[in-house]
Amino acid sequence: MKILNIHGYKGSAENSACLVLEEMGFDVISPQIDYDAESPEKILDNLRKIFTENKPDYIVGTSLGGFFALLLSIESEIPTILVSPCLLPFVTLSDLGYNNDSGEFEFAELFRELSKVNFQNVYAIIGEQDEIISYHKLTKVLVKNCTAISDGKHSGATLPLKEFFGELIK
Repeated sequence: MKILNIHGYKGSAENSACLVLEEMGFDVISPQIDYDAESPEKILDNLRKIFTENKPDYIVGTSLGGFFALLLSIESEIPTILVSPCLLPFVTLSDLGYNNDSGEFEFAELFRELSKVNFQNVYAIIGEQDEIISYHKLTKVLVKNCTAISDGKHSGATLPLKEFFGELIK
């Protein structure tokens, strides 16, 4: 089973989700993304190419990677799993050191596309103690299949990813 894993802003291709998925025996495609160096549109185009070349069975996106995972799910309709998703990057990223006004505008433009997501195929896990994303209420409204972990934080390392993935990925 192939899984496309998309890490978050200032994250690593070998993030918690990737490590857990590999430990579970899945074939994980996990590109390293420099979110500061590329425009959101360019990142999305690169992810589309990776998706087309690898034909994954699932998409997993952590934090900002969750935003891109949702955009890819519009075109593919395959199951998509979000870990602490950053659904409003144009609000959150500037607080994390992102300094690209045109990028923030592109994120706002891309946000409109989320209205096309088939949320029946989308699952999320969030930490109620998330110190980065303060608007998980939006995630809960959009993603009906959302699991909230009371003592979880933003990092996937604080969430029971192995159990969560094990229930969803068959």
